[in-house]
Amino acid sequence: MMKEYFQKLRDLLDEVENEEQGKMREAAHEIARCIQNDGIIHVFGSGHSHMLAEELFYRAGGLAPISPILIEDLMLHKGAVESSNLEKKSGLAKEHLSSSNILAGDIVIVASTSGRNPVPIEVAEIARERGAYVIAITSPRYAATQASRHESGKYLFEIADLTIDNHIEIGDTLLHHPQSASGFSSGSSIIGMTIVNAIMAETVQMMLEEGKEPPVFLSNNANDAGSHNQQLIDRYKERIPMLVTNLYK
Repeated sequence: MMKEYFQKLRDLLDEVENEEQGKMREAAHEIARCIQNDGIIHVFGSGHSHMLAEELFYRAGGLAPISPILIEDLMLHKGAVESSNLEKKSGLAKEHLSSSNILAGDIVIVASTSGRNPVPIEVAEIARERGAYVIAITSPRYAATQASRHESGKYLFEIADLTIDNHIEIGDTLLHHPQSASGFSSGSSIIGMTIVNAIMAETVQMMLEEGKEPPVFLSNNANDAGSHNQQLIDRYKERIPMLVTNLYK
């Protein structure tokens, strides 16, 4: 099964690359524009999808103006079952984002494979109300098989300015076995992280080709990285307090 899993991932990565590259370039264009206008890229996901926000934040070789929206109650470690239940709760996003600094001109990336639960949909709604540009990473084909849990009956892909399809099938499993009644081995986290990293790579290229210096962190384990990274931290710490402050004390 291990060999089959690798092959399934390769096939899925090829599918996403071939069918979503235009939208990923569009996302990169919007992000490059945002950065050049001193905006911030906020990233949100609940459950395992929150890992996309952590993947991009303060990443060696990654762009500096990334602000993760990390709502602890939705991040599994405070209770997996409860976090899943809370994602279905209407109004929770508004409660947690009331003091967030999402501004007009910013980008908000929202990841939710099913795209049916209220919290990610509300994050997208709130971001758009504030004038931010919303990029969804979701699976419309998954949504098509499930009723929306949002009071409007809408799904995440219907709220976003731009939707990138992660091509995940219902259930988020890649493998099957004749002795198992259910599928197993997910792909959404790997595909999602690949999508966002590919977008950021394209963003850096676009900025360089326009003669702009992309604000990219160096590895803190590399010589002479300290002063370079500190300049970026000083540049963005007012908009991204998590760069210097423990928000969860």
